[in-house]
Amino acid sequence: MAIKITEECINCGACEPECPNNAIYEGGVEWTISDGNTVTGEYKLFNGNVVDSHFKNPPISDDTYYIVPDKCTECQGFHEEPQCASVCPVDCCVPDEMYQETVEELLAKKEKLHL
Repeated sequence: MAIKITEECINCGACEPECPNNAIYEGGVEWTISDGNTVTGEYKLFNGNVVDSHFKNPPISDDTYYIVPDKCTECQGFHEEPQCASVCPVDCCVPDEMYQETVEELLAKKEKLHL
């Protein structure tokens, strides 16, 4: 499952540079699938919608850092554990129950994001 950032976030920003998928954004910042990877063209989101990889999506949070579930792989294929959670000083990076994914699904997502 993807990781989410809870309301306990203190906006320190320690998590953002640690994400190998560029799935973490500062509150209020628009996001795209193509940020920080090699994806081009259309991309199918978790909810089934298809978007252009360069389409600017609205921020998921305006107040705190947030993680885009469609880009989060829990660092599978990169690290032994989610790096955002390992560096968070307030332990606000936790599994997101809304996005249940197997290790195989997370690895497949990694492959789609890093052609």
